[in-house]
Amino acid sequence: MSRVPAVRLAGGLEVRRVLNGMWQVSGAHGAVDAHKAVEAMQAYVDAGLTTFDMADIYGPAEEIFGRFNSQRKSSGKDTAVQSLTKYVPRPEPMNRKVVEKALRRSMTRMQVDRLDCVQFHWWDYKDKRYLDALGHLSDLQQEGLIQELALTNFDTQRLEEITSRGIRISSNQVQYSLIDQRPAAKMEKFCLAHDIQLLTYGTLAGGLLSERYLGKAEPQSRAELYTASLSKYKNVINSWGGWSLFQDLLVALETAARRHDCSVASVATRYVLDRPAVGGVIVGCRLGVAGAGQHIADSLRSCSPDLKLTAEDHAAIAAVTQRSRDLMALIGDCGDEYRS
Repeated sequence: MSRVPAVRLAGGLEVRRVLNGMWQVSGAHGAVDAHKAVEAMQAYVDAGLTTFDMADIYGPAEEIFGRFNSQRKSSGKDTAVQSLTKYVPRPEPMNRKVVEKALRRSMTRMQVDRLDCVQFHWWDYKDKRYLDALGHLSDLQQEGLIQELALTNFDTQRLEEITSRGIRISSNQVQYSLIDQRPAAKMEKFCLAHDIQLLTYGTLAGGLLSERYLGKAEPQSRAELYTASLSKYKNVINSWGGWSLFQDLLVALETAARRHDCSVASVATRYVLDRPAVGGVIVGCRLGVAGAGQHIADSLRSCSPDLKLTAEDHAAIAAVTQRSRDLMALIGDCGDEYRS
């Protein structure tokens, strides 16, 4: 097994700095063969990529992890595997019974005795019941049902509000990439001051940040943007600066990739891994879909200690990104794209 670097969260859980994202099995990226998906997970673990990120709203993701976890235990394999899930409730009264029921449902699906990490998401900041939910989650953490209490897509203002109430937050999962650098505006500074790790997604723009799109005509049809990720991040690119500027970025990344004998994806991932407060990058897994081997190799290369981006690399990248639009001004802070 390869040695993949880890980061220790506030509650003691060690997660790999490249995490396996399971949004891709939600159904929004095409049909999923659960049996093949379960089988495919072992290749990631064998490579040292032992941390899986999922959610209670990602279709069968928790059940797929649960089947894998059960098979792993029954086979006697003792490699430690970390499972991070998200609790994404509908707006309703957030009493202790409701919160605990949701967590126990995830535990049953995932076939675990306690949850390594619960990342809480809330849709509407005007509905202050998210503070009730977090209070109960904190209590359940003290009682041992959860090891790490974390957030997903909360902005800096709400992060400060929550921590000021004495609720210990281990991490916040946010969008962060060469295209979307909003966390650098405010959130990184706050997280560094409060020992909160950023776990980032969208770092490869759903696969658009790769050689595959270098020199290619702008994809526009549904057939070309055939997954939820491709469609989502193509919209981000449109807001950021458009396809022509994106091509300039790919040229800069490809030049750096050739210099370091790696892929564009590895350079894009390494760039975000090197950012302050970033504990790990979540790379989506097309479990059971052909081509996963290359994705694993790219992930391992991105966190290899001998991949070090140079001042020349950073200057070439900055020469492109400084010509982009300010997404903080256009969209708002991290997670604001999910709220009206």
